[in-house]
Amino acid sequence: MNIQSKYHGEITVHKEDILYFEKGIPGFPYESQFVLIPLTEDGLFQVLQSTVNAEVGFITTDPFFFKQDYDFEVDDAVVEGLGIEHEKDVKVVVIITPQEPFNRSTANLQAPIVINTANNNARQVILNNTNYLTKHPLFAEETVTAKG
Repeated sequence: MNIQSKYHGEITVHKEDILYFEKGIPGFPYESQFVLIPLTEDGLFQVLQSTVNAEVGFITTDPFFFKQDYDFEVDDAVVEGLGIEHEKDVKVVVIITPQEPFNRSTANLQAPIVINTANNNARQVILNNTNYLTKHPLFAEETVTAKG
């Protein structure tokens, strides 16, 4: 099927690529079907694009690429709700907020999107009791050394 997208114009998507968010995404409760569309050739960034509303598209990335020690637990109700049976079927992405210059962009590590790749069920999970931020710097702070 063809859809209109925020960053790519009209594109063709396949039914088997649609991710199903039973409860939508916080702030967008009625947007329940999305696809991940590559944004960069290296696949590091994607657009989580609504299949219905072209204006609803979020830039996402693999948080483990930027923060190797990123770690969280998903409660049993989420695991059950997504139908996750094997850890290998789990994909995690986070929404980024691009900034100018791009190295000032931030990632929402407090609310990762958990995807069950076996059945395409997905949910944005709000992490409680965590030190992760909704605007976590995507790139490590550059250290400045004084010469004297």
